[in-house]
Amino acid sequence: MEPSERVVAGHGSAVWRVCRGLLNEHDAEDAWADTFAAALAAWGRSDQNANVRGWLVTIAHRKAIDVLRHRARDPLPVETVPERPSRYGVPGARDLDLWAALATLPPRQRAAVVHHHLGGLPYDEIAQLTGTTAAAARRAASDGVARLRAVLDPRPNPPQHPSRESTSPEPTEEAP
Repeated sequence: MEPSERVVAGHGSAVWRVCRGLLNEHDAEDAWADTFAAALAAWGRSDQNANVRGWLVTIAHRKAIDVLRHRARDPLPVETVPERPSRYGVPGARDLDLWAALATLPPRQRAAVVHHHLGGLPYDEIAQLTGTTAAAARRAASDGVARLRAVLDPRPNPPQHPSRESTSPEPTEEAP
């Protein structure tokens, strides 16, 4: 009998009890196999005078914990998925207006707006991506944002940015 077969024959039931005590049968089978695979891979590096059963039980316990951690991250099946907001947007929410409006922009304007305002890239990098200059990328982003404002705010005369408003004073009537 090979040394590995002797180890499995001598300690397999103890390892199984640990795995099965912590996991369901299917997962315990996987953890049991993983335990012996890990033990055999580390056999040459282990202390030959060590308590082999204790060493295998420790590996089995850690493998079972790995399975439990993995299972904790698995999604649980549900009848219906609840609708809830996320930081990435919710289908049907106002963000879809933005995506639809972005789709109406010419390709260079859309690329400049998306890369700069949504992706956070500087205009120099946008210029490299789109094959233009930084000034052209800046202009395309500016024109794209202006177009988006017009599309997303359908009022006849949407308010302008304060820096773009007229600075000339309103004409006043003189008192009689």
